[in-house]
Amino acid sequence: MWALIFWVLSLPQDSGARSHSLHYSYSAMTEPGPGVPAFFASGFVDNQPFIHYDSRNMKAEPCADWLRENPDYFTHETQVFTNRMKIFQLSLRNIQQYYNYSGARSQRADGSHQQAGPHTLQFTYGCEMQDNKTSGHWQYGYDGRDYLTLDLDSMQYIAATFIAGYTKRKWENDEYSLEREKTYLEKECILWLQKYLTMGGENFTRTDPPQTIVTYRFRPESDVTLRCWAMGFYPADITLTWQLNGEDLTQDMELVETRPSGDGTFQKWASVVVPLGKEQNYACHVQHEGLPEPLTLRWKPPPSTDSNMVIIAVLVVLGAVAIMGAMVAFVMKRRRNTGGTGGNYTPAPA
Repeated sequence: MWALIFWVLSLPQDSGARSHSLHYSYSAMTEPGPGVPAFFASGFVDNQPFIHYDSRNMKAEPCADWLRENPDYFTHETQVFTNRMKIFQLSLRNIQQYYNYSGARSQRADGSHQQAGPHTLQFTYGCEMQDNKTSGHWQYGYDGRDYLTLDLDSMQYIAATFIAGYTKRKWENDEYSLEREKTYLEKECILWLQKYLTMGGENFTRTDPPQTIVTYRFRPESDVTLRCWAMGFYPADITLTWQLNGEDLTQDMELVETRPSGDGTFQKWASVVVPLGKEQNYACHVQHEGLPEPLTLRWKPPPSTDSNMVIIAVLVVLGAVAIMGAMVAFVMKRRRNTGGTGGNYTPAPA
């Protein structure tokens, strides 16, 4: 740990204002389906996967070229992940027992009665830094719902359900639990983030401007959906805003979360429903650090008289890009493109 601290302190500081993040996610399932591991762990730097481990291969594997170091590194990571898998699977069994023990009482308290069938425990944690400011997050989920969260401001575990109170009280009885989480999120996580940023080099300092386009779709209600696309950009921070005669339409537009394209870049879109024939009154504004200045886009009808075929072709291409991006992101997360351990940090069993 001290060697890592001295190594990081010797590095040149990043003078840019870009934010950077390191986070991990674990998942364990009681009844995994075909081709799905019972446990898998994922690690991300700036939302890009860099290491992966799952219960099928029982081996930590790199997902980024900059992480392909000597075999000793991954031998150690494999041992750490294997230990964490056992702890995490124990946590899943413990939570199931909490539900079985509480029975109808938990159902009366908060409607959290456990249903029959497979069950899943998720855990995500990590840190972010920008300039001299740092922050962290730490959260458990059970069957896709909030279970337990660590509030870093008050340094208290927040139980989302009656059942989660069992885990909360168990960890609160461990005098070192909160201090361990705080030390990792505020110190060790940041040190590892800085180390990975240095190892990755230009992978995390490059800037790719977005490729943009506005598409048009006629609706049966006799109005039109205008969709503003931004694709192939890095870093992930971007702003898409529709305006009508210079006024922001934040409340009236549909905006999806920024998502990975599968090639190290990101994509995003924002749409708005407008009256037929009023399309030119609406403009999409795009802001990204890869652009020399913000862009203003409007719908431009194709010059060809057969405009509908052109529109359909554009939508098919964009739809294929979105589907491929989503498929690649799913495979990256569920199979071999994610992972990480986060130094010596090991979560306690629930």
